[in-house]
Amino acid sequence: METTEGGALWGYCPCLVFGQSVCVSTGSLLFCPRCGTLLNLPQDGEADVTCEQCGHVESASSYENTEIVTRSDPDAFPSALRQKRKTQTKLHESGDQGTLVAEKCPSCGALEAYSKEMQLRSADEGSTIFYTCVACKHGWRINN
Repeated sequence: METTEGGALWGYCPCLVFGQSVCVSTGSLLFCPRCGTLLNLPQDGEADVTCEQCGHVESASSYENTEIVTRSDPDAFPSALRQKRKTQTKLHESGDQGTLVAEKCPSCGALEAYSKEMQLRSADEGSTIFYTCVACKHGWRINN
């Protein structure tokens, strides 16, 4: 066992190479090479970084030009919005498709479409007819 400058005991540390401390970083986090405490990032113009736990002083220049590359899986961070989008996706094939009518699709020109009529606006206004093309599944609506 060796003694630190402050008198604390510590054992072999892989962060020390021939008595010289080596900066230790994981991603964008910096750790004290002596005690492993998370260090504050050096501010612009600061010459040294001091560990608040053990008082070890590391040159801020040892952290310069350190390339940080991070990667994450799209599912690594759960998103309520992403989950809601997955659960509320509705396919045209499922459920009641509506009534088959002779209506020309503005997208592909097919002459058959499914139609559904709904009252979306106030009662004194006309209803809205939703069409879904049989061939290409394109959807459009007409306000009556």
